[in-house]
Amino acid sequence: MTKEQVHKIVLDIVAEIAPDEDLGNVKPDVRLRDQLSLDSMDFLDIVMELRKKYGIEVPENDYKELASLDSCSEYLLPKFAEKGL
Repeated sequence: MTKEQVHKIVLDIVAEIAPDEDLGNVKPDVRLRDQLSLDSMDFLDIVMELRKKYGIEVPENDYKELASLDSCSEYLLPKFAEKGL
């Protein structure tokens, strides 16, 4: 799996939980909450979808690692690799 594939997975999840958001111009190095109208419940939904769809657990202490697309990739790439994805 590549960094870009992780970006796409995260954006696909965001599209499901916030279908009215325009995801075409999301900058990978800027916090998602600074670019999109995501609240804390939306963020929890992202974490829950990662667990449900991919079996990836994100402990509460690590939530900050999912701030931007780039930080999501850095954090999630090894977890996807552990799952053989």
